[in-house]
Amino acid sequence: MSYTTRLLAEYVLDLDVHQLPSAVGEAVKDCLIDLLAAAAAGATTPPARHTRRMAASFFADGPSNVWFTTKRLRPEAAALVNSAAASALDLDDGQRAAGGHPGAAILPSVLAVGQAVDAGGRDIIAAATAGYEVAVRIGAARDFSRLDTLSTGRWSAYGAAAAAGRLRCVTPEVLAQALAIAGVLSPGLSAAGYSAVMGNQVKEGIPWSVFTGLAALELAEQGMTGPLDILDHPDYFDGRRILRGLGHTYAVTDVYFKPYACCRWIHAAIDGLIDLMAQAAIASEQITGITVHTFERALRLNNYPDPPTIEAAQYSVPFCLALAARSGAAALLPISPTRLTEPKTVALARRVCLAVDTDMDRRFPTEAGARVVVETDRGRYEQTVRFPLGDPRNPLGRPRLVEKFERLADGVMTAVDRRRLLEALTAIETGTMADFAPLLQGRPEGSANHKR
Repeated sequence: MSYTTRLLAEYVLDLDVHQLPSAVGEAVKDCLIDLLAAAAAGATTPPARHTRRMAASFFADGPSNVWFTTKRLRPEAAALVNSAAASALDLDDGQRAAGGHPGAAILPSVLAVGQAVDAGGRDIIAAATAGYEVAVRIGAARDFSRLDTLSTGRWSAYGAAAAAGRLRCVTPEVLAQALAIAGVLSPGLSAAGYSAVMGNQVKEGIPWSVFTGLAALELAEQGMTGPLDILDHPDYFDGRRILRGLGHTYAVTDVYFKPYACCRWIHAAIDGLIDLMAQAAIASEQITGITVHTFERALRLNNYPDPPTIEAAQYSVPFCLALAARSGAAALLPISPTRLTEPKTVALARRVCLAVDTDMDRRFPTEAGARVVVETDRGRYEQTVRFPLGDPRNPLGRPRLVEKFERLADGVMTAVDRRRLLEALTAIETGTMADFAPLLQGRPEGSANHKR
């Protein structure tokens, strides 16, 4: 029997980077710029600091950078830590079909393993392309209506294992076993769905899925086996969907990027509100009420008007809308802890109501739209947004991704290093990991170029 795991492994290892459309390579570059922006912003957050300290205690030193520090660890540990930074602030890329965030898992894995094997730039592009393809296809092949949580950590380990297997040139048999092992050992994350405490730092479990995927590859190389038919049971996965068009479509070209540091399910409402306020010259003080009509899953977010933590704020439609109304979109890139206690923002958040829109609900998860109704002292205004800013059908574009990187990396990289890194990334196919990996290594404390 040709198990789906084996067919995916063969695809990953046979992928010819020279035959990829140029748009695929450009998409990988966009994803790398965006991911490093998210990681730079998240590097100083408590989740990232906790994970760095744990990894330094648990894991051996190795060849792969812990980004923006002077530490180096084994690839699986470095990827774990870098993924924690990249996913901390909900600024990482996403993919509508899979309902989650592949970049924060795939790209830290690619760069950590790529540094360990001194991969060429084209190898990085191929590995990232393969990782996105495997992860997204598996994530999208689930029955979303039966899932207690859509957490990315449930499926992103497949992509981490696939990308690393490509870079390490394993055999199809080994990679198929790694995919099977990763699928079994990935975090279940059910509590992410049933817990009422969404404002916690575990969130979607992406960093541990990264470690799981890379550890699964190591286990398979040591001879461990897994259930190769893991993807071939229709009660759990639509195997035909996983394989349909494989080698002819590329998931990495269909990701979305985030202009706001909060759950993607909130972005359409933010766009609608900002547009309405600009078009009708509405001041936040004039708003008497906001109603967001959207898909049912968005109503399951914690939606606290007065979130106690940054993580809780990232999952609150009312708070994010109130913050955008009072302080503009820039206040969401990222959200500052000082914003959580602003009385006027919380007061406005308490005037935000949520309702299910049957049409929006029917379109989810392919779309994550919203219809925003703003009541003011001089009238009622309404705006519908099907494709929020950053969607492939409403793209940010490379210049705005570069602006995002420049803003968010300013605290951890010098201007010179930021420019050199962007130059290396945009010409990655002509170089190697050695061209830009040193730029992700932090400066020693007290050095002339050190910046925090």
